[in-house]
Amino acid sequence: QVPLVESGGGLVQPGGSLRLSCAASGSSMPYYAIGWFRQAPGKEREAVSCISTSDGSAYYVDSVKGRFTISRDNAKKTVYLQMNSLKPEDTAVYYCAAGFGWYGSSWYRTHLYDHWGQGTQVTVSS
Repeated sequence: QVPLVESGGGLVQPGGSLRLSCAASGSSMPYYAIGWFRQAPGKEREAVSCISTSDGSAYYVDSVKGRFTISRDNAKKTVYLQMNSLKPEDTAVYYCAAGFGWYGSSWYRTHLYDHWGQGTQVTVSS
């Protein structure tokens, strides 16, 4: 009974695109917040994006605004992160996180999330 499973990572050239998926069907309790975080070697974990499963409200870190889009398919209990115009600095392990609460402007705080996926590697390189 794994709560979250990420997929979609891989190798891509700068300027390319990837779509990450987070399957959240492993929990019988409803999630209200699904977020994406990333961690590059030697760097701290960084919040990337988050979405409310109830009304679709979405947040993004400034560095990905206009390039990344988060969306959800509640019927499939899946959240997606469409990543366009990828840059080498986007290279990281991307983690899906799910929370039973919704905290709006505090979306980037890691301790507010209850379940975490294992991560999927995204590498942007020429």
